[in-house]
Amino acid sequence: MTDFDAQTHWETVYKSKGEADVSWFEETPALSIKLLQTAGLASGMAVIDVGGGASRLVDALAQSDNLEITVLDLSAAALERARARISNAHGVKWIVSNVTAWMPDKKYDLWHDRAAFHFLTSTEERSAYVSVMGETLKESGKAIIGTFAADGPEKCSGLPVTRYEPDELASILSPKFRLLTTERHQHHTPWDSVQNFQFSIFEKVEE
Repeated sequence: MTDFDAQTHWETVYKSKGEADVSWFEETPALSIKLLQTAGLASGMAVIDVGGGASRLVDALAQSDNLEITVLDLSAAALERARARISNAHGVKWIVSNVTAWMPDKKYDLWHDRAAFHFLTSTEERSAYVSVMGETLKESGKAIIGTFAADGPEKCSGLPVTRYEPDELASILSPKFRLLTTERHQHHTPWDSVQNFQFSIFEKVEE
């Protein structure tokens, strides 16, 4: 899809469906919080949620003291839904952009991506993503990337995805990032179907 088509697609999704009417909805982002903590989440850190949409991760992070939180997504409607939901949204930076074309204006300690990367189906898109992630993270910064596992769904929201084993993902991110740990996860959709994910934590390699 072109950038314009993708943005239109996601705007339509978030404007036409309720929060719990999409397969990726989570009442509580327990695994993401756990992995962020494993990656060293601490007071004063700058954290970016890439493809965060209307996810409730920002709600949980906003309850922590002294975090610099940014949520980036293609859909303005998704970000507005999240912004309207949380009482302390004024402390969050909201960015409407395609991550592959985004130019960061600061460095971050932690990068979180639950199910955005697997929509990048071309080598060019993936290379651009890795380049942006490298520019965004501080030296030794950590990235948490969740994608459909090799035996996960072939599509999401009607769009094709690329499924990964952790070592396949690691080969794409190498040599700028090294794999630290990985976890397999079964996500239960609101209608109780099961989607197999892999979540991996990477560290930026010092140049």
